[in-house]
Parts: sequence; structure tokens; C-alpha cells
Amino acid sequence: MSSFLPLSTPSLRIACALALATSLAACQTSAMDTGAPSTVQHPVTQNPLGQSQETPSALAIDMSGRHEYQLENGLKIVVKEDHRAPVVMTQIWYRVGSADEPLDKGGISHLLEHMMFKGTTDVSSEDYERLIAKFGGVNNAFTSYDYTGYYELFPANRLPLALELEADRMKNLTFNDKEFAKEHQVVMEERRQRTDDNPLAKAYESFRLLALPDSPKGESVIGPMAELESITLADLKDWYQTWYAPNNATLVIVGDVEPTEVLAQVKRYFGDLKPSDLPKRPAVSQKAFRGYQQINSEQAVQVPVLLMGYNVPSLVSVDPNNENQAYALSLAQDVLDGGLSARLERRLIREQGLLTAVGTSYDLLDRGDGLFLIQATPREGVSLEQAQQAITAEIEKLKTNPIAPDEISRAKTNTVTGLVYAQDSMEGQARMIGSLQSIGLDDRLLAELPTKLDSVTIADIQAASKKYLVKNNLTVMHVVPPKEQAENQK
Repeated sequence: MSSFLPLSTPSLRIACALALATSLAACQTSAMDTGAPSTVQHPVTQNPLGQSQETPSALAIDMSGRHEYQLENGLKIVVKEDHRAPVVMTQIWYRVGSADEPLDKGGISHLLEHMMFKGTTDVSSEDYERLIAKFGGVNNAFTSYDYTGYYELFPANRLPLALELEADRMKNLTFNDKEFAKEHQVVMEERRQRTDDNPLAKAYESFRLLALPDSPKGESVIGPMAELESITLADLKDWYQTWYAPNNATLVIVGDVEPTEVLAQVKRYFGDLKPSDLPKRPAVSQKAFRGYQQINSEQAVQVPVLLMGYNVPSLVSVDPNNENQAYALSLAQDVLDGGLSARLERRLIREQGLLTAVGTSYDLLDRGDGLFLIQATPREGVSLEQAQQAITAEIEKLKTNPIAPDEISRAKTNTVTGLVYAQDSMEGQARMIGSLQSIGLDDRLLAELPTKLDSVTIADIQAASKKYLVKNNLTVMHVVPPKEQAENQK
């Protein structure tokens, strides 16, 4: 068992390690490596009114070789040809995650993910693993707020095997009491290791509940222990029968394949599966501008940590008549935290020496409202209040002071190059397609992203910052060591 973060955001740089620790859970037998994105600059000039005037972006996101189909039972299929190597990535994405769970069954989506590896009426769990290994495959699974996904990477001529295995466990999963009891304990132990025994993760879990009280994303993906303990085998079977259906799934296939042959194979294995009557998914919304909130959280941390979160919309939840606000927030994040030359790193760490670490996170491509999150560790001798004041001062400067042409240029190219890099591998291409399809976005919008970003002006960034990055839209947590520990360290 291990965990990883699917490439579901427009940047590979998720600065807050807490989000990685608590927002996603995964079960895998083999992991895949990723590297760091490169950066490409393109020229920007500025007119006297402060509007950015750019040459069209030279960057492009390759959408060639993409084919989309839908079976009569509702299964969506997206095929992306990539003939660089004789392999194929098969991913199936179910549009259900922890944000869809009942109030008293937190963690049921992740627990079902575990059970999906415990065999079907036709293929035992041992046979499943033997088949994967025999034909040189890699398999994995992941759960998030918005989706649950499963994949196999095989030599291209083994695509039918991947399809057969996934079609089988879409409808024929077995629910064995003994296996359930075992996996139930495994997931609860995972909860202990990842959250209960991790002071910073515990603090972040509490922070999300405080910052997102109206949203199902206020609760962690893995769920509270009491709710995990209450889940029964019958609950799990009902969750499976409710959501695991062809009309609630997207099948993404990327690799050395021929699309019409892929479609024929998909019809062979999935075509006879019956659709289900799906419940309406809960809205992922959050009331903003609820007033300033600040609390202290005593945790067994070695050094104090500052968490700041502004309630913000994503591209999915923003007013469709003003979608530039979401793009502007994404660029504002990058101006603040887009590398060593960005404002927070350069000014607060290197120049003023107030912080030892700082990072931000904003999900442009998310299902519903979220957080513009800042995490910082002050340097010894600097209080959390001083660190917060310094960060707030930089945000205020963002709203009123000029943004240099090279800053906005870097912000735009960082976002696009992050997406370009994310699709460098077959896994990355499939994940980008699947994650966007699962939150209600067409992945082909990526081809429009450079143009969309080029249309965002400095005035747009400042307007979005003035609207959302304000005190009465802010939640703050000061994570501090216990008083006794702090006294002993003096």
C-alpha cells in the first residue's frame, strides 16, 4: 500500500504537502515515476493602461490522435493514440468519490477501492494478480473527492485482458465477509498511520472542516475513524451497486492502439453490461465571505506552522459569464509562488528571512468550490502572527502594485508547461483526460488553455485578488507545539 497524487490539476507543483498527505488515498502494486516540469518563456509587452499584450502562446497541448465514443449503455470511451512504445494504458474512472458519501459513511469509496482487488465470481484476487504479473503489467487504483479510478499498463497486445478484467469487476465483484474484515482493518490502520499519527495531517484535517463547513470536501477522503468503523459489508455492496455502472464511468485508453479495433474490443467486453439509475451527485459548493476565522491547534509538531485558506471558486463553479476570475486566481497563485523568483519565496525567505518554507495551492480544474491555500513555516524567532502579517502584506501588494511583465509571463507559461509535461507519459495523458471528464469538464478544453490564459490581464488578476483574497473570506490556523513541549525547547 502506498499513496500518490493523480495529475488532476493544471500544475505538477502542489506546494502544500498536507494536501498530498490527506486529500487522496491509493492502493497500488507498482508505482510510476514522474519528474519535474520545464519552463518556457514567451514575450509579453505592456501598454500604458497596464493591460498585458502578448504574442500568441507558442506552447500547445497536443490533442491529435484523440477519439471519443459512447456505448448504448452510457459508457464513455476516450482513446488517445500514442505510438512511441508498444504499450497501452487502460484506466476506468467512476464518477464517485468521498464528496458523494453519506454524512455517516465517510471513507466508503476508498474502502470499496480496496475490495475491488478481492476477486469476482470468475477471477479470484490471486488469479488477478498472477495475470497482471504474467503478462508484464502494472496495476493501480486511487480514490479522491470526485472519482475512483483503476488502471492497468500492459504490452499493447494485452489490451483485451485489461478490458476483460475491468468489465468483470464492474459488475461481478464478490463480497466476502473474511476479506471485508481484513480490508476494513487495513483501511483503519491506514487512517491511523496517515492521519492520526501524523500531527500535521491531523491539523490539516481540522483546518478543512473549519474552512469548508458547507462542503463535502471539508471531510478527509479517508474518512473519520468512527465512520469508517461503522461501515458494514452490506453498506459496501450497496455503494458498489449504486455507482459502479457503465453509465457512471469513463474508459480512457492511451497507447499504441488503433481506435476502431479498440472500440470493437470495448463493445465485446462492456457492451452487454446494463446501466443503472444513478443518484444525483451532491453539489460541491461553499459559502464564501463568512467572516474571518482564526484558531490555534496544539499538535506534536517540532516547529509552528501557518495555514491560511481563502474560499474560492474553480473553473467549474465560477460564474460562467466571468470565467476569467478562475484563470486569474490560478495566475495569482503562480505570481506568489511560481518558483524561486516568485514573490513569497524571493521576498519572505531570501530577502527578509522571515520564513523557512512557504507554498500555495489552488485547483483551477476542480469539481466545485475549493481553497486558495497557503502554508508557511516561520524562521526561528519569527512568530506565526508576524509570518501571517508578512504574507498578507504580499497579497495586498498583489492587488495594487504593478505586476511585472516577466511575472505574468512566467505564471502563464508555468501553468501551460505543467500541463504539457503532465501529458508526456501515457499515464499522464490518461489521467488528465479521466480526471477532467470525471468532474464534468471536456478534456479538449486543454487545447484552448494557452489562449484562455493569454486573454487574462494584469487587471483581471488584481480584480480577482481584490474580490476573493480578503480578510472576511479567510480561515487561519496556527499549528503550534504543546505548551509543555514549547517550554522544554526554550
